[in-house]
Amino acid sequence: MVALLLGSAALILLSAFSSPLARLGVTSAMAFVLAGLVLALLFGTTLGISLETNAVLRVAELALVFLLFNDAARLDLGALRRSPGWPARLLALGLPLTLLLGFAAGAVLFPSLPLSSVFLLSAMLCATDAALGHRVVEDPSVPVPVRRALNVESGLNDGIAVPFFLVSLDITVSALDADVPSAIAAALAQQIGWGLAAGVVVGCAGGYLQRAAAARGWFETRWRQPCTLAVALAAYAAAVSLGGSAFLSAFVAGLAFRLTHGPDDSEATRFTEETGGILAAATWMVFGAFAVPAAVYHLTWQMAVYAVLSLTAVRILAVGAVMAGSGAPWQTRAFLGWFGPRGLASVVFALLAFERGTPAAETLLAAVAATVGLSVFAHGLSAKPLVAVYHRWSETGPGQPAR
Repeated sequence: MVALLLGSAALILLSAFSSPLARLGVTSAMAFVLAGLVLALLFGTTLGISLETNAVLRVAELALVFLLFNDAARLDLGALRRSPGWPARLLALGLPLTLLLGFAAGAVLFPSLPLSSVFLLSAMLCATDAALGHRVVEDPSVPVPVRRALNVESGLNDGIAVPFFLVSLDITVSALDADVPSAIAAALAQQIGWGLAAGVVVGCAGGYLQRAAAARGWFETRWRQPCTLAVALAAYAAAVSLGGSAFLSAFVAGLAFRLTHGPDDSEATRFTEETGGILAAATWMVFGAFAVPAAVYHLTWQMAVYAVLSLTAVRILAVGAVMAGSGAPWQTRAFLGWFGPRGLASVVFALLAFERGTPAAETLLAAVAATVGLSVFAHGLSAKPLVAVYHRWSETGPGQPAR
């Protein structure tokens, strides 16, 4: 209860000063990470929780479930079909290339780790966070094609990264019973198959029922938003009950909900978004209170170098390579490459891997915490100045092609 009281007090205080903090360039993730760190320094073990606490993992899981569902449910699929160029490059080619480059960097920097653990580390860090990049995608001074590409990429790539994470986690913890090829197929069939099935069934049923009920005037306005929240929770619960991936199920359910529900209705998903935001705030405070100190305690020069490379060379080289021939000038490729922040998905993946007892779990957690912690502050503090620089260049430089 001490942790709940102090966390609630921090949420109230930071909410009250959210506008002044935003004007100073302090993002919500930065504020909550710092709040968690301060609480840990002041109260320590009296908080009564740790990274091993089951409630911590459940809160983090649900935060990611709501994030995945809401991102997918709010995605403008029509706009994506009409203009798939840049987002398709970033998702279909950029994500796998980022994963492979991260694996190569990790294999060089962590030669004592099993290659499966190195691949797991790269899988946990290949997805970007839409929430951490919202300042860029919502800034009208950034050209529309660039904002659309970053928005679609960050909205979809964490869901696409889930299968890579699931398979690499199973291999790393040696949870697979047969030889590796058939075991991978079995893991894919169970985790991904049941996750897809649960997401499609629950998302389609929820979206169609909500649309039909609204058309007939059966819905009281106050129940529309809780209904959407219940769809996301049902997708999560169905997947867990069937042995599938709750994250993949939530992501697919969001897409299915959008397709069957019809045109974007922000009111239908607002409560789900806000609930996810509260749980994300709690997750960021736990991250600041426990993961950041653990990262500092276990930090090595290899982890520090890997964190920097993951956010710079790995991401920027991957984006630069897949955007070659797209018509985007180098300034745009660099801008797209830099603004790929690592966030909530990576934190939750790391907590799950830690909870499963992966080999070298503390090393992996520390490396992820170092990378995400650096990303929270580096991307948050650089957003305004780099957007201003890029805007000045885009006003005087060559026009952006519509992609």
